[in-house]
Amino acid sequence: MNRAEKKFRLYAILVIFVLLTVLMAVINGVNFTMASSDADMLTQMIADRQGAFGPIDNNPGGMQFQPDQDNNKDFGMGPMGPDSPEMNESLRYFTVAFSENGESEEIVAFHISAVSEDEAKEWAKELVGQTSGWTKWTYRYRVYRNQGTTYVTVIDQGRELLPSFRILIISVIGEVLVLVIGWFVLLLIGRKIYAPLEEADRKQKNFIANANKEFRVPLTVIDGNTELTERRYGPDDQTRSTHRQVAKMNELVDKLGSVGIFDEENMNRSDISLSEYIKDALRRRSEEFSEKGIALTEDVSEDVKISADPEAMSRLIDELIVNALKFAKTKAEFRLKKENETVLILASNDADLPDGPYEQAFDRFTTLSNAKEGDAGLGLSYVKQTVKAHNGRATASVNSGIFTLRITL
Repeated sequence: MNRAEKKFRLYAILVIFVLLTVLMAVINGVNFTMASSDADMLTQMIADRQGAFGPIDNNPGGMQFQPDQDNNKDFGMGPMGPDSPEMNESLRYFTVAFSENGESEEIVAFHISAVSEDEAKEWAKELVGQTSGWTKWTYRYRVYRNQGTTYVTVIDQGRELLPSFRILIISVIGEVLVLVIGWFVLLLIGRKIYAPLEEADRKQKNFIANANKEFRVPLTVIDGNTELTERRYGPDDQTRSTHRQVAKMNELVDKLGSVGIFDEENMNRSDISLSEYIKDALRRRSEEFSEKGIALTEDVSEDVKISADPEAMSRLIDELIVNALKFAKTKAEFRLKKENETVLILASNDADLPDGPYEQAFDRFTTLSNAKEGDAGLGLSYVKQTVKAHNGRATASVNSGIFTLRITL
């Protein structure tokens, strides 16, 4: 249950992180887009005035250009924003004009202190082949042509972008704080949510443990009485049938106990040779395959080792073999191989089942249509639980009449 609680917290905090990141991206994206739009409005206003924000006659540099009539617009100026009347005095920019052959340049307007005129000319040369965009993080530029002359205008938007960067920093810090606070809140909520589930899980385990004891006593008595009868009157079909049913009931009780009380937190992991485990298990059960007329094929790579609980892994392999013995018609195959850091176990057999996925085969007390009467449907549930406890994945599918259990560890 602790594992489930941890997953709940992890997924919940992941959802919060995704939502906050999307919200932060939208807010900051819109913020910087609006800042870019304001800067483009300014560069466009400068372009429409032939490289200067104010009247041409007041520009240092002395180059006089006749503006196009269509571009000589009188922009209305509001109290704030790019068209504020204060912008004429506060805008920091320079404009450099290049002749048609690009060999000579001259400063049209220069209202900036961060660079010298020579630096402005060199900077403009680097941008003359562009159109518009950001340069050196906080400078917006525009390149435009008029009457054979190319103009490069660069405006300093550092002061205007400062609030945007502050919002970005604040939003990142805020997201981190929300995630930290959210983690502790989820820790508290998760304990309260899972407390009833843990109690129910504890009661279930206690019930199964008690049921195991209650079942074993009468089964032991029945088996003992049957043996006593055989000693007195000799074995017959009835006593042998009783022994078989008792053995079957004991196996069912063992499976029910192992599935119900399986505790992934208390596994004793160690390095084991999975190759040897599978080979030994197949060797022990090979005669059973022969007796049932099932052709057994194995392809087990040598020296495949993993860190796992030896008892749980041995039981898992036995369940795979038992599953094949129960449901294979004529053939069964077991494969083990290692792909990079992933260990792959494939257990397959022919079966009278339609093609498709069969994830329901791992559900407790669930049997497929080819199951024999009396099958409890617990073996593959144990397999799934063991694989999950070892951070692996188990899938079941049928392809062209071949039922395959695929386990990755």
